Amino acid sequence: MSATHLPGPVLLGPDEVAGQAWIVGGRLTFSKPARVGSTLPGWVLPGLVDAHCHVGIGPDGRVPDEVSEAQALTDRAAGALLLRDAGSASETRWIDEREDLPRIVRAGRHLARTRRYLRGLAHEIEPEDLVEHVRVEARRGDGWVKLVGDWIDRTTGDLAPCWPADVLAAGVAAAHEVGARVTVHQFGEDGVEDLLAAGVDGIEHGTGLRPELLPRLAAAGVAVVPTLVNIATFPGIADRGEPKFPAYAAHVRALHARRYENVAALHDAGVPLFAGTDAGSVLPHGLIVDELFELVAAGLSRTAALDAAAWSARRWLGHPGLVEGASADLLVLDGDPRRDLRVLRAPRVVLRGRVVDGGRPLA
Repeated sequence: MSATHLPGPVLLGPDEVAGQAWIVGGRLTFSKPARVGSTLPGWVLPGLVDAHCHVGIGPDGRVPDEVSEAQALTDRAAGALLLRDAGSASETRWIDEREDLPRIVRAGRHLARTRRYLRGLAHEIEPEDLVEHVRVEARRGDGWVKLVGDWIDRTTGDLAPCWPADVLAAGVAAAHEVGARVTVHQFGEDGVEDLLAAGVDGIEHGTGLRPELLPRLAAAGVAVVPTLVNIATFPGIADRGEPKFPAYAAHVRALHARRYENVAALHDAGVPLFAGTDAGSVLPHGLIVDELFELVAAGLSRTAALDAAAWSARRWLGHPGLVEGASADLLVLDGDPRRDLRVLRAPRVVLRGRVVDGGRPLA
């Protein structure tokens, strides 16, 4: 069996570089094999992680398999080879059998209060049913459960928590009992203390995280996925909601206005941050590099932003990076992405050891 030579440099971590590597039988090795058949020159980076996307749904809910396939291929072309699907109404297990599609870590289907989320996307339930549904979705997912923690309450005309504190705590405990982690959609300020008291493992969006709570988030290791490319849509959401819900519109605009300040404060406090796009429901797939530029706009260094979608993101999800024997899921780039993120716009994508996108002829 001949090998593919990766002459490198090979980025093993933010500050750790190997001189070269090889791909043998679809896996990475740092020991030179007997036969080398081709060479793939360039800087080598682990395949990127989109830590919040939705394969299998569109604006109106579930989509046909061919649309799910197109979504996954779009993410692959953008360099996102590991996807955390943060809630989907579609069954996408068939993707696991496709060696040409990204790997997916699933969170089952969203769990939301009745009429308190986007129509067609979630199991819409009442508090007395939460624990039972958590157990079901924990079995359906890949170690994650997704709750909708807040949404507009039409009786008050503003964002409000969806679950009583005791019910939330019982739901999180039920997930933890079967080894699943819980992440929660949270836009506003109210209800965050209940999330911390319940012991959630992650917060999605997190636009309303108050500064005084950040040390507690960091100490508990609660990860936040800011989805800044999604938060950029807030002004349009506010415009559409203002005629009926002016308080909600003003609130959403305020959250948007301090989005960068919020992310910078989270980073400075040591809260784990990971890059995610929220693609699928409203936004198109393939935006992971745009999200990295947004994290830099919020004040993260290029290396820190890259880490949020590469080395630390893979560790967080339990998937290896560029280590001996790992599946060769990687990007080959024309320059060092720590110095210039723009090189991520034209990756040569290697998935399970095969060049699948941007594949110039091997030398």
